[in-house]
Amino acid sequence: MKKQTLRLRSNQYLRNLGETGSLNVNKMIQPLFLAEGIEEKEPIKGLPGVFRDTDKSIFHQIESDLKAGVSQFLLFMVPKDKSDTSFPKDFYHSNISAIKKKFPDMFLWLDTCICSVTTTGHCCHFHKSGTIDLDLTLKRLSDLALIYADAGADGIAPSDMMDGRVGSHRKILDTNGHSMVPIMSYSTKFKSNFYGPFRGAADSSPQFGDRSGYQLDVRDRDTAIHTSLRDKEEGADLLMVKPGMTAIDLIGPIKEKTGLPTGAYQVSGEYASLVYLAKEGFLNFEEGLKETWDVFRRAGSSYLITYGARIAQRLYS
Repeated sequence: MKKQTLRLRSNQYLRNLGETGSLNVNKMIQPLFLAEGIEEKEPIKGLPGVFRDTDKSIFHQIESDLKAGVSQFLLFMVPKDKSDTSFPKDFYHSNISAIKKKFPDMFLWLDTCICSVTTTGHCCHFHKSGTIDLDLTLKRLSDLALIYADAGADGIAPSDMMDGRVGSHRKILDTNGHSMVPIMSYSTKFKSNFYGPFRGAADSSPQFGDRSGYQLDVRDRDTAIHTSLRDKEEGADLLMVKPGMTAIDLIGPIKEKTGLPTGAYQVSGEYASLVYLAKEGFLNFEEGLKETWDVFRRAGSSYLITYGARIAQRLYS
């Protein structure tokens, strides 16, 4: 617990996420997508102003976002080729290190799920029997966390919902010189119908079945709270609920029971629903978006991951 406290107090970026003031751009994290092998940045359906970036366009995007007041980013790396045995280390390392060299005064979180690289599109590996191979999955996930940290990632964000992955990440980071790299865990993540635009952006749609074998049942409140408690005990520094609106009632209880900063991810389907409502003339997009943010704050959210972080400074000015 002492290390968790030290990490959370180690810099202004993390202190911003944990402080109890009103919601503002300093408490928002902007997702980014970096896709290997594309020639031009690609728009993401349902998420206007959000793109799958190239290794060149992402620098322009980050520069623009920094000027708009964004200081923290959640990066999703999308490899060109799928593999169940190896990672494209050069793609990961060269781009993360280049981003941090170009923009040292920002905080870069890396999502460590493997669904964008596995041939199945799942967040895990399977035995031949069809059951989850947890040992192999944890090894692969933690290997990826170390690759990211070695490349210069400021923080690690495991999103796979495998049992034990936070503890596995913490161990490999601590034993390889990264004891001060924080873990922002997707600690209460539901199997949901609201992830559609993201899966297209991250090329992570499952090739068979669904993710009900490891993501939470939206009806199960007790397990949803328990998984966040478990992740705290395994060494997570910040906790998160996802999707934000369908887990909004859990933010306060999790925060109270764990004592850790607890945020929400306003996922792609939630954001896109506002886009489509505005397109049909049923609401003003910016007013509707700000209303959702105010409700997240009312529910006790310490921070917010949202595709609209880049316009937050303007909306709260």
